[in-house]
Amino acid sequence: MDESLIVQGCIDRNETAQEALYTHFCPRMLGVCYRYAGNREDAEDLVQEGFTKVYTYIHQFRQEGSLEGWIRRIMVHTCINFLKKKKKLSELADIIQAHKIITEEAAAPSVMNAKKIIECIRLLPAGYRTVLNLYAIEGYSHREISQMLDITESTSRSQYSRARLLLENILIKNGILEKRQKKQDMSAAIL
Repeated sequence: MDESLIVQGCIDRNETAQEALYTHFCPRMLGVCYRYAGNREDAEDLVQEGFTKVYTYIHQFRQEGSLEGWIRRIMVHTCINFLKKKKKLSELADIIQAHKIITEEAAAPSVMNAKKIIECIRLLPAGYRTVLNLYAIEGYSHREISQMLDITESTSRSQYSRARLLLENILIKNGILEKRQKKQDMSAAIL
């Protein structure tokens, strides 16, 4: 089914079109939500909530950009709102807790697929993980992140820097990244 027909069908509340949209985009959006959520169950709930918003606001999609990008933004904002409700972002991550994560992680095989790298990202404290996802993966600026999370731009930058450092240590600990590799290699591994 053509994307514009699916959009129009969703606007008309056609269940077949809604199912086609969900079936096509759900796996990718589950991946987006999983990066923010604490577990798979929360990620699945966030996808459901996000698609409810997609169906509610599909009439506002102007077909000027990609439909996937529009849906992804809804999913990211749904995740941010979920995290705010849980108050996981109200405090900065505790450095002692972050250090504990590194030292307790078991070593993993040296070659990991994207799913395992995502698991390493999920080990980051919620604030670090959220800023890393928004900046490095979703492509938001620190200004946009500061507005979304109600934090200062400098807090966004420092959380991102700390997240990168912590993630680098986790990737080294798990044998994904060698100590002598450059940080560009880490960015390539994430993306």
